[in-house]
Amino acid sequence: MRILGVDPGLTRCGLGVIDTLPARKAKMVAVDVLRTPSADSVDLRLGAIAEAFDSWLDTYRPDCVAIERVFARNDVSTIMGTAQASGLTMGLAARRGLPVAMHTPSEVKAAITGSGRADKKQVTSMVTRILGLDAPPKPADAADALAIAICHSWRGALSAQSTPGINKDLTERKAGGRQGSGLTKAQQQWAEAMRRAK
Repeated sequence: MRILGVDPGLTRCGLGVIDTLPARKAKMVAVDVLRTPSADSVDLRLGAIAEAFDSWLDTYRPDCVAIERVFARNDVSTIMGTAQASGLTMGLAARRGLPVAMHTPSEVKAAITGSGRADKKQVTSMVTRILGLDAPPKPADAADALAIAICHSWRGALSAQSTPGINKDLTERKAGGRQGSGLTKAQQQWAEAMRRAK
């Protein structure tokens, strides 16, 4: 299964793609951080993220998308940008009929390091080890995106965990005629497996 992990943010949006392998192993396919200038207006920044994210969906054809869940903080402006980027990527994935799952930061840390209180250095170190990389992915947003994808492969992918809602059948989504909802062979198999599991 191919999973696209997203560490949402308006200034820096981390993207990481992994392929899951047997025995709880994974292989990194791609990682990057989308950056937008803080001097630009929010609509232009979201437009740039949308363009780049759509390009990643076209290039890497993930079977599902895992996004870090936004959590409450005191800094409203940061939370707003994170929520906007999160909603944008969620909507773009849903438009293509891709399952979307969300994982909290502490859930990701616990899955990767064994502790929900791990710091960024510990998460980066474990991501490097789990994926067998020669060097840690940089910056931290890149490592976080890969950690989210790994977390989903271990905690959510097998249970078909996704965001709340009744319409999880990808074939139904495709039949609904949503723009860009053409499914790859792997996505069709995923949809069929989900339908049989109901």
